[in-house]
Amino acid sequence: MKIQSQPILLVIMILLVATGSFFGQSTTFIERYQARVSATQAEQPHWVTPLVTVTPRLEQEIRSDFIHQYNTKGFTIWNYGNGKGLELIPERHTELIFNVPPFFNRFNGAQDGFGDVSFLAKYRIYSRNEEHGNAIVTAFAAGSIPTGKNANGSCCAIVTPTLAVGKGFGQLALTSTAGGSLPASNVKGLGHTIAWNSTVQYRVARKGLARFFWPEAEINSSFYKGGSNDGKIATFATPGLIVGRIPLTHDASGKPGRLGLTVGAGQQIALTHFHTYNHATVITMRLPF
Repeated sequence: MKIQSQPILLVIMILLVATGSFFGQSTTFIERYQARVSATQAEQPHWVTPLVTVTPRLEQEIRSDFIHQYNTKGFTIWNYGNGKGLELIPERHTELIFNVPPFFNRFNGAQDGFGDVSFLAKYRIYSRNEEHGNAIVTAFAAGSIPTGKNANGSCCAIVTPTLAVGKGFGQLALTSTAGGSLPASNVKGLGHTIAWNSTVQYRVARKGLARFFWPEAEINSSFYKGGSNDGKIATFATPGLIVGRIPLTHDASGKPGRLGLTVGAGQQIALTHFHTYNHATVITMRLPF
């Protein structure tokens, strides 16, 4: 697969500008913007983002996931990118996510190709950090555009409203999201999918190297209403480990800067008889800034 250089250069430029390195020092606008983002995130819990479940927290990062899975016939499929991309916090209660189309590499004779373009908007309704309640409620509106090639995407645009909640208890964090797909057309053929994801995470320690380690367990369920899978349910258990946020920069006083690194891995294991894939190894790489 030929790797295009333009997206990589764009990512580098965004990181340089966001950290002030592009100009040698932070510009006044960048300083104000990043200070506002830091203040916004200080108002919410500081849990790490799970592997699969979308976090109700507002994040600002560049993210890419890689998934190795098997279809129902046992053939391998690689998903490069997994529809992740650039996450920004333009306003105190809002996050916008602009995702790069995933690329599917198939080993069963089917054609490889890019999937659909997708995006996500979050609006944080309620937020309390660890010192004032350790909880959060956020509404999502996700959307996808049918740009996929070689049957690697949907036939139609889809909007998916979702509600996400989270509550922390010391070093334990519980997160749950529930939403449903609303196809813009061909509703009879596609039907609706109700997705319900729940995550339990535990921060190993408050201080020292162990503070970066977050073991987790997720339950990811899809309920199909209408369409070819009407009445079926697919549920996966996803044990995993997230490591982060590891600071990559520090100021003159030694305080960690905004640029960091988060990595993680886990595996989705089918719990129900019906499933369209199984044993999906998920690898995530993120650069918060």
